Amino acid sequence: MLTIALTGGIATGKSYVLGRLREHGVPCLDADVLAHGVTAAGTEATQAIAARFGADVLDATGAVDRKKLGPIVFADPVARRDLEAIVHPAVYRAILAGLRAFELLESPPFAVVDVPLLFETGHEESFDHVVATVCSPEIQLARLKERGLSEVEARQRLDAQMPAAEKAQRAQTIIQTSGTFAETDRQVDALIQSLNARV
Repeated sequence: MLTIALTGGIATGKSYVLGRLREHGVPCLDADVLAHGVTAAGTEATQAIAARFGADVLDATGAVDRKKLGPIVFADPVARRDLEAIVHPAVYRAILAGLRAFELLESPPFAVVDVPLLFETGHEESFDHVVATVCSPEIQLARLKERGLSEVEARQRLDAQMPAAEKAQRAQTIIQTSGTFAETDRQVDALIQSLNARV
């Protein structure tokens, strides 16, 4: 089974591309969803986050409250690195377990994992092929504002990541999402064809 990492900057269309892959029956994992799991109430990661940032960052259920933690870590690079050092190892263990389950239960030709911080965490070598979504920084900013972020919050999130263009340079396949949904769909279809041809 080929393992494919899907990466790209925030608001570059990763979730849309992942959704299209799922519609085609491709087994997919989403690192963000897995991160929610590892920061649920009672996990080791959640306990470590509370120890580092204070119990105030937990919600009433005991899970990590992203709305409380976000402003802290996006305003302070040291705090962000501390958080990543807690969360990323747990997320990667969950990714490996998920891929192993796909292999054992479905034995598909390939599986895709959406990993926003693939290059930042140095995990590109863990995958057989890297796909990056990319669009202009102006489009990223507009999309983040559509999600309800202020200009300052949107720029903080963009500044916290490697530029989308740099991620695209390091990937084997690029999906350009500045155009229409139909244009993105055609690129996803071409990706599936090329991956099927490899196995």
